[in-house]
Order: sequence, then structure tokens, then C-alpha cells
Amino acid sequence: MQTTGRLFDDIARVANGAAGALHGVREEVESLVKARLERVLADMDLVSRDEFEAVKAVAAKAREEQEILSEQVAALQAELKAAKSSKKAAAKKA
Repeated sequence: MQTTGRLFDDIARVANGAAGALHGVREEVESLVKARLERVLADMDLVSRDEFEAVKAVAAKAREEQEILSEQVAALQAELKAAKSSKKAAAKKA
């Protein structure tokens, strides 16, 4: 019985040692992957979040101004069409 208890103690010690070693390997792999990923992202020349938000705001403002200008052009076209038709009507009466 004493031998069996020692055997289980030895197995438990080996398992604990293996778990500790695996934990260390896991941390090392994570740090290597993180470093590699950061290097790849830096090489991709991506924009920062601040730059993206700034360009997004400029694009939204430009879109709003474009919609206003489209409405103004439509109104001017309607006025021009009305002026042409009234000019034609005046020419027919004369």
C-alpha cells in the first residue's frame, strides 16, 4: 500500500511539473504571436482610429453639402423650365 501511495505522489508531481511547463510554453507562444502580429500590422500601414473618424466626419459633411446642392440645382432647373414655358406662351400670344 505504501508503494502505491508513493507512485501516485510521483505521478502527481510529474503532472504538476508538466502543467507548469506547458503554462510557460503557452505564455511564450502567446508573446511571440503577439509580437509577430504587431509587426505585420505595422507593416500594413493601416490608418489609426482617429484618422478614420476624421475622414468619416469629412465625408459625412461632404455628403450633406452634396444633397443641399442637388436640391438647389433641381430648384434652379424647375425655375428655368418655368421661365422657358412662360416665354414660349408670351411668344405665342404676340
